[in-house]
Amino acid sequence: MTANTKKCSPQKIGFIGLGLIGGSIAKAIRLYYPDYELIAFDKNKEMLALAIQDGTINTTCSSIDEHLKNCKYIFLCAPIAYNAAYLHRLKELASPDCIITDVGSVKTSIHKEAESLGMNAQFIGGHPMAGSEKSGYSNAKAHLIENAYYILTPSNEVPKEKAAEFQRFIESLHAIPLVLDYTGHDYVTGAISHLPHILASCLVNYVRQADNKEELMKRLAAGGFKDITRIASSSPIMWQQICIKNKENISAILGEYIKVLKDAKDAIDAGEEQELYSMFENSRDYRNSMPDSSAGPIKKQFALYCDIVDEAGGIATIATILASNNISIKNIGIIHNREFEEGVLRIEFYEEEPSLKAAELLKKYHYIVYQI
Repeated sequence: MTANTKKCSPQKIGFIGLGLIGGSIAKAIRLYYPDYELIAFDKNKEMLALAIQDGTINTTCSSIDEHLKNCKYIFLCAPIAYNAAYLHRLKELASPDCIITDVGSVKTSIHKEAESLGMNAQFIGGHPMAGSEKSGYSNAKAHLIENAYYILTPSNEVPKEKAAEFQRFIESLHAIPLVLDYTGHDYVTGAISHLPHILASCLVNYVRQADNKEELMKRLAAGGFKDITRIASSSPIMWQQICIKNKENISAILGEYIKVLKDAKDAIDAGEEQELYSMFENSRDYRNSMPDSSAGPIKKQFALYCDIVDEAGGIATIATILASNNISIKNIGIIHNREFEEGVLRIEFYEEEPSLKAAELLKKYHYIVYQI
């Protein structure tokens, strides 16, 4: 959004739910649009009190009430299961010109709800691919969505100029908007986000059940096992709801994945050397073609995540600090999909010792560092 656009009269923006994502979006709006009026409802009164105290929110609501009238945008940031009920209430309150959006990682159910309510023309699904294993407003950060992909799923009934304006607004918060069809979104996230979480949980539960009474597996678990199961520490309630709301896609994807596992088992049982080699070679090559991937099969990675503000020379400053202390960097880059990652910048090292040294050094320079 251009500077001239930002000089328009202050707008009113509402939030229903002010946890990690809702709070971070609100803080980003306050940072880039200090004159905007922000109003919020949340069942957690402590979160609202914090948001008022730090100046992010102007007004709080004790319910979904008249305070939310005349909002330009309303962000539904409550758990997936509650957003449909809130959408019903907003049908009575929101003006026809108001764009209502959500931030859930499943889009089909909320779009169908908007359709059943006759609200397609004012609903744009949203999914900021940023987040943390930590939750709540106290962990919200204005730069959480900065340089992160922010998927938008407007229905065909949303006026094109309004959809384009909202896309520009999201971009002005320094996120990276991507427009997708909502059914396509749910299939894609089912494969790259929902399936890995289910696999991680199943793998952890399998090891838990298969371990001996001395818990030898638990004691020796490290490296690759911890790398690919870290996301199993995410919120059980959130992932329960995701599996229920995206069950058709997840079930179909799991079915296909089970066939892939069966093929791997058959190749191992038959001692098919070439087929096994091709399986590992193809996965290695495809994995290595992804951004910020490490060379070779999944193994222990020595990396840290660091919060930085998007400003000229930010990455160069960190690289200079590390280089001047003889710390070699293997890879460094912005994480655009941070839905379950801590920090904005990912720095990878060749060995563990430099990784630990770098973390302590950056902390001394007052950077917020997350270690994996």
